[in-house]
Amino acid sequence: MATDWSDKIVLANLTDEPALSDELSSIAERLTSHEGAITPHVVLDFSGVTYINSSNIAQLLKLRKLLGEAGRQLRICGLNDEVWSVLLVTGLDRVFKFEPDTLTALAGLQMIDE
Repeated sequence: MATDWSDKIVLANLTDEPALSDELSSIAERLTSHEGAITPHVVLDFSGVTYINSSNIAQLLKLRKLLGEAGRQLRICGLNDEVWSVLLVTGLDRVFKFEPDTLTALAGLQMIDE
């Protein structure tokens, strides 16, 4: 479930399907409905996710695009070996920004806005 960590950062602690797809869709919808408000950075904590599929990858790319258009960033953290290997094989390790844990991701995004 996504929570407002601050005014400028949303943190989502993700779990496996079907909740993963629902949560990623919810975050994308939230980003597109931010009319007039500041679009937040997003941190996705994958520590509760054991696998991802092509639909999840498409949702991640959509989030990245939405955030990039708003001048905001997406950070992914807490990946297990299986999820990381999927991202490596697809070449997405060069597309997304990864952090080892949520604290590092949050600290990095806080420094951007200072």
